[in-house]
Amino acid sequence: MTIPKVYLAGPDVFLPNAVAVGQQKREICAAYGLEGLFPLDADLALDGLAPRVAGLRIYEANIGLIEKADACLANLTPYRGDSADVGTAYEVGHMRGLGKPVFAYSGAVPLFAERVRTALSLPAQATHDGAGLLIEDFSMVDNLMLDGAVDASGSTIFCHAAGLDALAAFEQAVQAAARALL
Repeated sequence: MTIPKVYLAGPDVFLPNAVAVGQQKREICAAYGLEGLFPLDADLALDGLAPRVAGLRIYEANIGLIEKADACLANLTPYRGDSADVGTAYEVGHMRGLGKPVFAYSGAVPLFAERVRTALSLPAQATHDGAGLLIEDFSMVDNLMLDGAVDASGSTIFCHAAGLDALAAFEQAVQAAARALL
């Protein structure tokens, strides 16, 4: 039997201990019979490359990992704002575009609309921001497209107030993926 491969999407690559976090998450995957593919696994030689060229090489390597994976485990913890990392959001969409399932987790508990209102210092019942723009409020963890991608995969976004690494929520997502893929 082939071991299912899961792409580990998320802003974890920006952590100061990113390699160790990736290894820890791969070990958790292995404990449940999955092979975790972490974006830094590509071990690219980027020295001496212009920043844009290096960035495009990373993009190509990540797309390669996504396309060889059977599913995605996405860290949707808000990153540098009120929502998930934009790169992670792209990876989730790419995976769903391939018809593959997405399992997700977050280290934040408040729902998206509450995070937006808090960040903008708005009352809890506010429906629009100061510029008159509607606040997306569908009682979802993040933007409806991200929640929808996970829902369409037959799963839910697991949330724990834990910050970016969110290992307990990650393990719940791994368990869901293992149940679906094995």
